[in-house]
Amino acid sequence: MVAPPDNDVLWARALHFQHPDGSPGLSGVSLGVQVAEILAVTGPRGSGKSTLLACLSGLLRPRDGEVWFNSVPVHTMGPVTRERLRRDRFGWIDPAPVLVPELNVWENAALPLMLRGTSRRRAKTVALEWLDRLDVGNCARRRPHELRQAERQRVCIARALAPAPTVLFADEPTAPLHHADRGHVLRTLTTAARSHGITVVLATHDPQTAAQADRTVSLLDGRCVTTVHLPPVPESEGRAACSLSV
Repeated sequence: MVAPPDNDVLWARALHFQHPDGSPGLSGVSLGVQVAEILAVTGPRGSGKSTLLACLSGLLRPRDGEVWFNSVPVHTMGPVTRERLRRDRFGWIDPAPVLVPELNVWENAALPLMLRGTSRRRAKTVALEWLDRLDVGNCARRRPHELRQAERQRVCIARALAPAPTVLFADEPTAPLHHADRGHVLRTLTTAARSHGITVVLATHDPQTAAQADRTVSLLDGRCVTTVHLPPVPESEGRAACSLSV
């Protein structure tokens, strides 16, 4: 077993994962994520982005390979320890907003803090601050069913940021948002992450979303790939090449 680099908060080596139907989810993926880095994992649908985030966060156990968080092996942890790690150190944003219907908006946003033992008053204060930053502070006392889908997703993002996690996993976080809203929400998320030193692992197939990251890793069919973008050939050179080939 090889220890990860000291400056990587997350480190994965040769991850393999197989779905229950036998199809491969990951095939030998290795990567490192540094402290306070925003990493975008890109690729088409079905490329393994969500599976990779789930393995890195301990939601799924890889069939083979290693996952380390702050030099601690996640892949050898039992279910209870992994659940505690996700609760205390990680945040998660799903592509579809999922809120507790019995709680109002600020209670949903404050829930991770209260589960960590933060007082209700303090948790409410922090939750309201994040709801205001994401332009849904006026919805604080409403129930989830009273909100539009885009508003519910903003609440989910506030809930993920409120406890200031060490690592935030965001799986297509702007998918439910209108195009005009995506830029503002992404800027809020990335600015908050940088100002609080939060590491973000972001899965997306949207180039504009990926452009907000510090670095990009591309997946295709469960493997890391490198895409080389060649400069366009000048028209004069193109004509010369055509004439030589005739």
